[in-house]
Amino acid sequence: MGCSTLYHLAKEGVSDAVLVERNQLTSGTTWHSAAQVRALRSTRNLTDLIRYSVSLYSSLEEETGQATGWINKGSLSIATSQERLTHIRRQEALAHLFGMPAQSISPEEALERWPLMNGVDIIGAVWSPEDGRVSPSDLCAALVKGARSRGAKIFENTGVTGILTRHGKITGVETDRGKIDCDAIALCTGLWSKSAAAMAGVQIPVWPCEHFYLLTKPIDGITGNMPTLSDHDSHLYIRDDSGGLLVGCFEPLGKAIDPDLIGKDFAFQLLPEDWDHFEPMMMNALHRLPALETAEVKMLLNGPESFTPDGSFMLGESAQTQGLFLGCGMNSVGIATSGGAGMALAHCIINGHTQVDLHEADPKRFPDCFNSAAALCQRVPEVLGKHYEITFPGRQWTTSRGLRKTPLHGCWEKLKAHFGQFYGWERPLYFAKQAEPRMTFAKPDWFDQVGREVAHAHEGAAIFDQSTFGKIEVEGGDAAKFLDRICANNMDRAPGCAIYTAMLNQRGGIESDLTAMRIGEDHYRLFVGTTSIRRDLAWLKRHAEQYQVTLRDSTAEFAVLGLMGPDAGAIIEKVGATELKCLKYFQSGASHIAGAHIRAARLSYVGEAGWEITCKAQNAERIYQVLCQHGARPAGMFAQSSMRIEKRFLAYGHDLDTDISPVQCGLDFAVAWDTDFIGKGALEKQRDAGEGNRIVSIIFDDPDVVPLGNEPVYFNGQIIGKTTSASFGYRIGKPVAIADISLAQARAEGTQVQIDIARNYHTGRITLKPAFDPKGSRMRQK
Repeated sequence: MGCSTLYHLAKEGVSDAVLVERNQLTSGTTWHSAAQVRALRSTRNLTDLIRYSVSLYSSLEEETGQATGWINKGSLSIATSQERLTHIRRQEALAHLFGMPAQSISPEEALERWPLMNGVDIIGAVWSPEDGRVSPSDLCAALVKGARSRGAKIFENTGVTGILTRHGKITGVETDRGKIDCDAIALCTGLWSKSAAAMAGVQIPVWPCEHFYLLTKPIDGITGNMPTLSDHDSHLYIRDDSGGLLVGCFEPLGKAIDPDLIGKDFAFQLLPEDWDHFEPMMMNALHRLPALETAEVKMLLNGPESFTPDGSFMLGESAQTQGLFLGCGMNSVGIATSGGAGMALAHCIINGHTQVDLHEADPKRFPDCFNSAAALCQRVPEVLGKHYEITFPGRQWTTSRGLRKTPLHGCWEKLKAHFGQFYGWERPLYFAKQAEPRMTFAKPDWFDQVGREVAHAHEGAAIFDQSTFGKIEVEGGDAAKFLDRICANNMDRAPGCAIYTAMLNQRGGIESDLTAMRIGEDHYRLFVGTTSIRRDLAWLKRHAEQYQVTLRDSTAEFAVLGLMGPDAGAIIEKVGATELKCLKYFQSGASHIAGAHIRAARLSYVGEAGWEITCKAQNAERIYQVLCQHGARPAGMFAQSSMRIEKRFLAYGHDLDTDISPVQCGLDFAVAWDTDFIGKGALEKQRDAGEGNRIVSIIFDDPDVVPLGNEPVYFNGQIIGKTTSASFGYRIGKPVAIADISLAQARAEGTQVQIDIARNYHTGRITLKPAFDPKGSRMRQK
């Protein structure tokens, strides 16, 4: 990762880039990596990073004269269960969406490609011809040669002893050979990234686990190179190695190891063999590869690798220290990703942003509660184990839970809530849980209960706990002026307004969408996404230096309860908060409920009329109890998601990101064209070029199909876009999706399209209107 970042900085003309290595290049993890390069990831942009890596690794030898050891023999994913088969066929569909070759093949064809394996239990397979592997040490040598040829400098056996900052910005590094002045540091320090970042006052959640693979001496039947065999039901990856076999695993529960125990001088050493731990995986391998029974073992390699709490790497600038860029926590995809990730990190250092949206890798996605050794030691063994787990919808982490609880958490526990974890917070997904839900791609166990919760909001009144929304106080004499510059909508409105807006970058991409309440002339409260608070606060601070404003994270101080449904007005009247009845849509005002001060905004995220009620955290339970006494009933996040998808309300990270603009997603109604906001020039160019809204709704014909989002959409046999969010629409009685459609002629009312769900094509019809639109959802009068 460090060599790639250096190479790309030099390639982009940064002639004074310096790489400092405490030991020698490739020490730590790189040298013992199994070095698989499998391109397909969960998003197009992450996939394209690895596709760039493949292109780079195959071209570096021509550029530098140094071989990289690139071997393109493809990969073979096998399935021994129906759910795994669905999983790999969903991956195949995703590959087609991203323009990659992938093909379902029969068990017989799989055996032809891998004749050494026992295929008795294989029910299907997917062949990916572009995958391969590389030699890690040779790759680094080629990158270094390319970087040096462009003027970059490398200092091995040079330890960093301190990182220098001033006013929250990088000014240099101290090494055991002297000081280097600089204004940017790329931290590509692998296992030691947590302690390295701490030198700059930055806490990051990276922790190592032991990682095992078995090497054998030569085996009959292995001639030349073979495809990588992915037997993920058995937690195994397998390939040839010097005429023998390499059998690696991501066992269900890994072994964390304290980096202090590894030590600073750990360079080309290995951890002790642990046959007891590896034995269950060995039994799986013996089943899949009968030749192992008589093979002579060369060694059981045990080398440490670093992991993050969510299994995705970190790439980008830290929130706390300007100029500190992170390229670490690679979660066993470092060799595959580093070509593209180094390119992206170099671009970020030079230009202040990556070329494309990579929010899944943004270091600012983690809350502080994951920085403790205790939380990391619990979580990273599970992260390693989930590496090959089927990504079922609704899958949740089981470790490091209960780190952050909303003020109503105790109430939700009594109602048998099933919780999900978001930015460390426990959020109720649905209530009245009878048992742990069965993981499946079919209709889920919670289907009927979520339907009942939707009915609460549609037919009566429901309470949604939205307390985890990030909240930012913007105060000062320049508050309105500052927000008018940062936000695309008109923010200088009278106190008492609520404003929906986006924050854009100079390219017109959406950095965040949010709701603002103007509480006073010099005071706004911003409500941002649960997982966006650190990122959004950093964005605001970056642009606030020239304004007389203060910014403060007030998330934990306040609870937010969404009271939604036709009976919401009657309940508000019964609890004495009659001032709220006078509010028009997107207005806010103060009142009291249960003797506690509240501020409410007349708006809805679910397509049913109501209010979002903000109160001090300590008052939330008594307000909730009073609302329930007058007929409101709780509803969880699954119900909320279903309803917002029916209403085609867009969600950041699903339907919105920095690669799409308000013009392209139908949010230009929230653009004040007469203000001078960041990104205005880019939006004007899009508007003048005739660009328009690409976002539509799709209503499925088959009521039993289960779309999840991120599925290819076909029209006349061609892929024209993808679903971005999907759910069952309980108010319309059919599955529904939000989709991003690139082909203008298909964006017409009633157009029939096909959606590829695990290589099964399901018909649906495009609608330019929300799938469900209650036209303001009039509240019932008394």
